[in-house]
Amino acid sequence: MAAQIVDIESAIAAIGDGASVMIGGFGVPGTPFCLLDELVRQGQKGLTLIKNDANEKGMGVDRLLRNGQVKRLIVSHLGLNSNAIEMMNRGRIEVELCPQGILAERIRNAGGGLFGFLTDIGIDTVLAEGKPRFEIDGRELMLERPLRADFALLHAASADPLGNLVYAAAAQNFNPLMAMAADHVIAEAERVTDPGELAPATIHTPAPFVDRLVQLAELTENYGVIRR
Repeated sequence: MAAQIVDIESAIAAIGDGASVMIGGFGVPGTPFCLLDELVRQGQKGLTLIKNDANEKGMGVDRLLRNGQVKRLIVSHLGLNSNAIEMMNRGRIEVELCPQGILAERIRNAGGGLFGFLTDIGIDTVLAEGKPRFEIDGRELMLERPLRADFALLHAASADPLGNLVYAAAAQNFNPLMAMAADHVIAEAERVTDPGELAPATIHTPAPFVDRLVQLAELTENYGVIRR
């Protein structure tokens, strides 16, 4: 089934209170700021956000945090967002810190229909608390479980009307994985081409993974650090 090109309001309205939402991006590149701004405007509450980082103060994820919409945050690091660190320290949000490679692999496992993987990374730290342990060939390992979400919000440099997506540069890190690990995928695209214009070899996320596509009329200033 082809993705439906819809307006941004109806695309985000599909997200309900308490939903889990993967947010693509590697810092700024690949982060769907327009979709996030609309999520702030609509005000859904009690969200669990899954992202590589918490963006910087005043943009993206931080706007959701300041608006009181986030219950839980699963990220690799918070270091660029002192507001997120303060909210965590004061107990205003729950935070699960997950090493970047482990986070990516948990998402990839979910997209691949796997039940998890064994690793010794972080086994002697607080990251191992509560995780099942196994011994294989004399080595102690722990189970990392797959990570799925109700929704994934992604930013693409280009798309076609069917929903095939092309990401630019560092945006390729988490967006393709998240597109496979969410029940409902909403993508924003800087440019929507004519059918057949995208060369098949350039497509990073095939159309069957995408449910809703929003064509952006313009990019906000948050995208300004991207130079291509």
